[in-house]
Amino acid sequence: MLTGPFLDRNWMGENKDYAASDIVMLGMPFDGTVSYRPGSRFAPEQIRLASWGLEEYSPYFDKHLEDCNFHDAGDLEFPLGNTVKSLDLIEKNVEEIYRDGKRVFGIGGEHLVTLPEIKAVSKFYDNLAIVHFDAHTDLRKEYLGEELSHSAVIRHSGEIIGFENLKQIGIRSGMKEEFELMKKYNTLIHEHKELDCFKDKNIFVTVDLDVLDTSIMPGTGTPEVGGLSFGELVGWFKYLSNFNIIGADVVELAPDYDSSGASTAVATKVIRELLMAM
Repeated sequence: MLTGPFLDRNWMGENKDYAASDIVMLGMPFDGTVSYRPGSRFAPEQIRLASWGLEEYSPYFDKHLEDCNFHDAGDLEFPLGNTVKSLDLIEKNVEEIYRDGKRVFGIGGEHLVTLPEIKAVSKFYDNLAIVHFDAHTDLRKEYLGEELSHSAVIRHSGEIIGFENLKQIGIRSGMKEEFELMKKYNTLIHEHKELDCFKDKNIFVTVDLDVLDTSIMPGTGTPEVGGLSFGELVGWFKYLSNFNIIGADVVELAPDYDSSGASTAVATKVIRELLMAM
């Protein structure tokens, strides 16, 4: 009999007992509708490996990963080339997480994976709101004739929850029509206090990693210069920690575009701090 010890491929600090956990980390390695640079399907696996380079303690929140009581369920397996079936698999599994009285923490994959999460969560929570961190509006009705696109994910999610229940942070790229939609519903915000209208809401936080500046996050499918610093993003997380976060995801790392591994390391730290905020 082998005595080990053996390397663990799951996130460090996880609760290995699904039943006793409060949060379930779900890998969603899907990038079937990416419009520029593919590769985010490889992010969940690389993020897990890189997580072992982190400390379990967050000085920003004065908490350990064990305090988050999360279970890493691993990566879903998708039928390659079938977007509808892939999204259905996400929705079904997220529904099971909430049926078990837990919250999801999704790791993408491209941003379209957020849509089935929202569809599932909306079956369990009323008064739902979305806080959206991104460089891009993601408010198109369709892209090249396709409604199921990462460019349209927030538009479709907003139609589920109502655009008055959407706040967007870090947006700096999109079509004129999308910016007009943001103005119509006052979704784009710049100060923490602008979130206070969500104090009584059940909040889903979705983080597209290209919200960060390209100087620290070049490894993403659609990089946009002029983004947030890591400290600014954590500042938003700390403010959100006083709200009722019922689910979250971090998406759009494409690790192979940053051979240094720095983008993947940043992504793991973003995930650690968002877990602390929940």
